[in-house]
Parts: sequence; C-alpha cells; structure tokens
Amino acid sequence: MSDPKLAGQYFDAAIGLLQRVRDEEAERIAAAGAMIADTVVAGGRLFTFGAGHSSLPAQDVVYRAGGLALMNLLPVPGVVGIDVVPATLGSALERVDGLAGAVLDTSPVEAGDLLIIISLSGRNTLPVEMARNARALGLKVIGVTSLVYATGTTSRHSSGTFLKDHCDLVLDTKIPLGDAELTAEGIGSPFGPASTVVTSALMQAVVATAAGELAARGIDPPMLRSGNVDGGHEWNGRVMAEYADRIFYRR
Repeated sequence: MSDPKLAGQYFDAAIGLLQRVRDEEAERIAAAGAMIADTVVAGGRLFTFGAGHSSLPAQDVVYRAGGLALMNLLPVPGVVGIDVVPATLGSALERVDGLAGAVLDTSPVEAGDLLIIISLSGRNTLPVEMARNARALGLKVIGVTSLVYATGTTSRHSSGTFLKDHCDLVLDTKIPLGDAELTAEGIGSPFGPASTVVTSALMQAVVATAAGELAARGIDPPMLRSGNVDGGHEWNGRVMAEYADRIFYRR
C-alpha cells in the first residue's frame, strides 16, 4: 500500500520553499517588477526563455489568462519544451557553443528590450551565453536560478561562469541541489522535484508586481483575460491590437 504521508511531505516542502522565496526575495521581486514596468513605459519588448523543464515557467507567463499580454517566449528549436525526441537531445543542445548567439541574431530582440532567462542550475552553456550575448546587444537581463548550484557544481561554460554572473538582476529560487525534496525507504533515489512549482509562482509574482507598478504610474497594464469567460476574446483582441508591435506570439 502506498504511503499517504509522502504527498503531505511534498506539499510541506513546496510550501516551505515558496515561503522562503516570498520572504527572502521580496526586494528583488519588486526590483524585477520595476524593471518590467520601466521597459513597458519606454516602449521596449519583453521576452522570457528557459530550456527543458525550465521552459515551463517561461511559457506559463506567455499568452496567459490574467497575465501580461506583452510577455513573449524566445524560442530555441529543440530546447524550449519537453516534446523533443529523443528527450536527451534538449539536454545536449544546452551545452552547444554558439547556439544562443545564433538564436538572438535571428530573433526580434533589440536594444532596450528585457529578457528573463530561467535556468535551475545556471551552469550550462546555453543560458550563460544567452545572458552574455543579450547584454552585449543592449538588453536588460533578469536571471531566475538556484544560486546553490554555483557553489555546489562547476560551470559547463568555457568561462567557468554561471548565469548569475551575467545578469542585471538575479532571483534565487532556493531549490536544493538535485531538485528532489523527498526520500523514502525502498526508493533508491531522491524524488519529488519542486522547481516548476516554485519558479512558476515566482514568475507570476514578478508579473503581478509589474502590473501593480504600471498601475501606480498611472498606466493601465495590458493584461489578458480568459477566453473561456464572456467577453474575454473581445477584450484580448483590443489589447493585442493596441500593442501589436510588441507581441510576437501571434505572427
């Protein structure tokens, strides 16, 4: 018979991490929201990127009911998403030199835009080069990562650096090494990853903060409504028409 206590232990672990992020990252979350608001006010565009499972929190803020319409996903073929076959290809591509530069050079990003890069470990070549190259192009970069990896692992980039070393602002997800919250008798490996739960909540907190910051500046933030409520499609159509030059997921 399965152990019902494991479910409770997982929820407790995830809640504990969420509380830590809420309390310990509050100032940086506020700063991230302000950076997004600054970019919107200045006419810049917003992009988010993550590889593998780190792409899930990145995608969660794009074209999202209750979310900011201006959030765009920066796609990297074979990396963004978990539908790659074989699944190991995505992990291999994260270690390829030059891929980030090629993606940015053929993307719509411009100086003055903002890019949020999500990488649990921050150690692979792709997120490191993505941050370095984006800043060289004049973008502001927010990194979302677990800082413990920078002391508990070695970088896979030739510079020996991590994502955190190439960002204008870093948000720490507090996820422990290995991203597994549980152990139990008869199960040979730790299990119960919480990075998606915590990072998605962190991203939504940042977007909520940005919306509040825009409102405080007298700007009605361009938020999307659910298409499953009456009037939702019409509302979204108006928002997308008004900000068409900054929304790329329609093209």
